[in-house]
Amino acid sequence: MNALDLNTIWFVLIGVLFGGYAILDGFDLGVGAIHLFTKTDEERRIMINSIGPVWDGNEVWLVTGGGALFAAFPMAYATVFSGFYLAFVLLLFALIFRAVAIEFRSKQPHRWWRQMWDISFACGSILSSFLIGVAMGNIAWGIPLDTHHEFAGTFLGLLHPYAVLLGITTVALFMMHGAIYTVLKTEGALHDKVRGWVNNCIIFFIICYAITTMATLLYLPHMTAQVRSHPILFLIPLATMLSIANIPRAFHHGWDFQAFLSSSAAMAGMMMLFGVEMFPNLVFSNPVTANSLTVYNAASSQKTLSIMLTIAMIGIPIVLAYTVSIYWIFRGKVKLDRMSY
Repeated sequence: MNALDLNTIWFVLIGVLFGGYAILDGFDLGVGAIHLFTKTDEERRIMINSIGPVWDGNEVWLVTGGGALFAAFPMAYATVFSGFYLAFVLLLFALIFRAVAIEFRSKQPHRWWRQMWDISFACGSILSSFLIGVAMGNIAWGIPLDTHHEFAGTFLGLLHPYAVLLGITTVALFMMHGAIYTVLKTEGALHDKVRGWVNNCIIFFIICYAITTMATLLYLPHMTAQVRSHPILFLIPLATMLSIANIPRAFHHGWDFQAFLSSSAAMAGMMMLFGVEMFPNLVFSNPVTANSLTVYNAASSQKTLSIMLTIAMIGIPIVLAYTVSIYWIFRGKVKLDRMSY
């Protein structure tokens, strides 16, 4: 394989891993974001147990994606993790408190104890979703890099309006995704209650998505250059919009699983479009675009990429098989028993 093939393949593989994380852990985070809308202890236990068997496995995709980025593009990994250091620490704490809340919430029967962990679970989920969106917003907008490809900005500089907008849009997307998943996994009064929330979540997301799209078209011309240059790529945003449009249609007809698949397809389409418009950049430098990190100047040696590709071809099917088996084993509606959270 030549250099172009290996570098591009790794760019696609890392995109698939992070896209898989967004789709799978997205509904986990969405369930957490709407968690406090429920009132009774039983309802909150059901919501937590709807993701109980899968949430930790879903995060394997994030770890795998981070490891792949480190192995294939170490310079980009170093720049992003040093430049976004405080943001990643906040994300780490949010994910930790969320995980601890799931495990600790039902250990004690006291109302104050469970409320404390309920708030931790919800806040951790919302903050995690928001920070993921902010990170993607900064990657799209561009961050200041010096001639050594090192971050030359500040933490507060990362919280510009476009990044914040994308953070809010990500929260809205995950809330919609999580609400549809909750409908799939619940029954009875809670099922009917959450069905009433889904339409509001869809409206919230579509409004945020429309504003984000307009802002991208107006202020980020480099994020539309590939589609303008290659009209065939317009099929990606077209398919994404059709997937989004099918969510309320499928949900209205009671086709809840189809609505969930459409939500997943929309997320996959948005991630694909993001990757296509970023390529070949991994970290876009703004304002000095010449300092950007690309799949060529940030990559490991060709031998490393080749060896790691062989390992990935063995490891990714294992991760996929594990994910599919877990979802198959724990399919169906949630039932509380003595082993539940």
